[in-house]
Amino acid sequence: MGFLSKLIDIIYPPRCAICRKFLREDGSKGSTEYESFCRECISEFKPCASPLCPVCGRPFISDAREDHLCEDCLRKRPLFKAAASPFIYDGVIMNAIHQFKYGQKSFLAKSLGPVLAGFARRWISEQKDLLTMPVPLHPKRLRERGFNQSLLLAGHVAQRLNSRLDYLTLKRVRYTLSQTGLGREERRKNVRGAFQVEDSDPVRGRVILLIDDVTTTGNTLNECARVLMKAGSREVMCLTLARAVNW
Repeated sequence: MGFLSKLIDIIYPPRCAICRKFLREDGSKGSTEYESFCRECISEFKPCASPLCPVCGRPFISDAREDHLCEDCLRKRPLFKAAASPFIYDGVIMNAIHQFKYGQKSFLAKSLGPVLAGFARRWISEQKDLLTMPVPLHPKRLRERGFNQSLLLAGHVAQRLNSRLDYLTLKRVRYTLSQTGLGREERRKNVRGAFQVEDSDPVRGRVILLIDDVTTTGNTLNECARVLMKAGSREVMCLTLARAVNW
């Protein structure tokens, strides 16, 4: 298989998943979970780093390095235990997610998925009862898009964490407007009552790792957490590929 892989690379030289630059020329091929990206694109990924809110994962613009609760979490804690993202939703990673989500480029999950899975392995402690779930799409939206980008990412995370993947228990039962372009309160109202758990047995007493592509206000994740906790989940952790910071 090693020889065959090398032969395929010679015939079809690997390119950066984002900018399509040849990786052999760039020297990036073989760099663990980032092997699908060139050095230039990797250098433009903006990490979501401290100082940030340890609950919702929102980064602060501050010289202080200590993490602390944001004003929103101080006023009203979300129903999930914690949320985290490896990147700021900006620049190259934002472009990649747009291509992945709206440009019908589902193949990007093969590149973005391992990056998120690697971060998940470093972020979350080993849980014997961990259940990985994607944020579900409504059937109508799924038909429009052709795939659930969160499910594709969640598959990589579940495999890396040796966690069971459950994409059937949590359902989206109400078709909603796209959250893009909506204000904070509009987003909260838009997803209220949009999710449902019909059979609580798979989630009862379990720690849920909820996967999505982007966190903006966190309302979608919080509404999913509300439904899962009501169904008997022990706690809900949230993981997204990127975190918007303009909220």
